[in-house]
Amino acid sequence: MKPLPPRVLASLFALATVAGTSVTAWAQTPASAGGVVYRCPGPPVLYTDALTPTEARDRNCRTIEGAPITIVQGNRPRAAAATGSAPAPAAAPAPRPAETRVDPVAQRARDSDARRILSEELRREEERLAAMQKEFNNGEPERRGDERNYQRYLDRVAEMKAAIQRKEGDVAAIKRELTKLPP
Repeated sequence: MKPLPPRVLASLFALATVAGTSVTAWAQTPASAGGVVYRCPGPPVLYTDALTPTEARDRNCRTIEGAPITIVQGNRPRAAAATGSAPAPAAAPAPRPAETRVDPVAQRARDSDARRILSEELRREEERLAAMQKEFNNGEPERRGDERNYQRYLDRVAEMKAAIQRKEGDVAAIKRELTKLPP
């Protein structure tokens, strides 16, 4: 006995999903326990055990006998998503037990460390930004010896301008993070 090709199994799974029945439910039918299952051509390919032999012959269906059935467990859609209605509002989180809360002194120490680290990072980034702006010289940096071609010089100026903009964004992000910390 040959197992079903992967393409056939994929079609079976897709058909069962579209039809609203799970593959598990289909596999538990009495026909799958030893009855005759028909494969009917056409988009979509239909696998059924509900046809009589004459109906199957009229629809050009072939029998699939003794083929192993692979059951693929799928996720069921949420009820709200299936009906198209808005999802239910999330319940408020349960309060945490007192033993899992952080000691206020320890939290202040963590906040202080975070503020110190961010302040140092901000200082370093501002120094780098100042150095980059000084080298940029308001859009007219000094030409280097390897820039005999004027286009190379223009490319370097454009790269410097983009790097300065990125650095300004980094500085602004660090400042935003600092404002989020408690004083």
